[in-house]
Amino acid sequence: MGGGSFPPHLATQRSTHRMSTAVHNSTPYNALHHRFAVVAAGFVLLLIVVGALVTSTDSGLSVPDWPTSFGSVYRMPPMTGGVKFEHGHRMLAEFIGLLTIGVAVFTQKVDRRRWMRILGWSALGTVIAQGILGGLTVLFYLPPAISTAHATLGQTFFCIMVSIAFFTSRSWVQEPAPVVSQSARPRLTTLSLFTVAAIWMQLIMGAAFRHSGIRLLPHIVGAVVVFCLASTLTLLTIKRHHTTPQLARPAVILLTLLLVQVSLGLASYVTRVMWSPGAPAPLVSMIVSTVAHVACGALVLVTTLILTIQIHRHALPVPSSEAVANQVEAREVEETVQA
Repeated sequence: MGGGSFPPHLATQRSTHRMSTAVHNSTPYNALHHRFAVVAAGFVLLLIVVGALVTSTDSGLSVPDWPTSFGSVYRMPPMTGGVKFEHGHRMLAEFIGLLTIGVAVFTQKVDRRRWMRILGWSALGTVIAQGILGGLTVLFYLPPAISTAHATLGQTFFCIMVSIAFFTSRSWVQEPAPVVSQSARPRLTTLSLFTVAAIWMQLIMGAAFRHSGIRLLPHIVGAVVVFCLASTLTLLTIKRHHTTPQLARPAVILLTLLLVQVSLGLASYVTRVMWSPGAPAPLVSMIVSTVAHVACGALVLVTTLILTIQIHRHALPVPSSEAVANQVEAREVEETVQA
């Protein structure tokens, strides 16, 4: 189905689909804009890693005040113990805030797409909200609800930044979009949306568990659901569209990340639940496995998001039953006239 021919009665739909795609992406490719967005997204992933280090090393209140650090806005505190993680996290977050301002302004200047300009401002609004939530976690002494919201918004912010990088890429802006049939069931368009939602919810439960907001069981159940949905999505995509690299490539990457994530989840369970009780300090093995699990979870989410975007971009709209009936009737009338 990746590159096969289309029935005659779908030719008009294919033409309309490609015309709408061309209008949808009517902006010139800007290499500097794209590279800047890629760098910014990379730093957001690094921020997620550092944030997971803060949680895993119990360093959340090593700097007891906010927005100052030990009473100062600019003075560097002694970077020892948990302070190096917590204050380092704050410094990196401030730098990413500046990068996000740059991405938002750059997008307004060079991108003609209105929805992209809105996405740029959305990224800026999200990073501001993320900073406020981070401050509230300190002021209210790490309440599980706010800490979970802070972690969840961080994942959402990463998705926005990766989306900006993807939408500014040469492949999105310049390359024509091959159209593939989505008539087989289950439809990948629907399945991909459910998978993204399930992974996002799973990351919320994972954050809630790490911040002692819920028990482990809901996270395990969510992991089973995510694995079933994501593996089904990837295998069906590869089976149906293995000749379409825009779909097959992210599907293969997602399947690989999914297997790695399951392994890291098992390692996190063993080191956190089985080995850590009674330990005087967080075990290095627990810190490494948990941080890697969080980072890989973020990559699973954004890869699924990219695959979902590609599926919806390349999907040929399935005709409604009324449209099919009208097409059949039109062909019958045409055959009668010819006869």
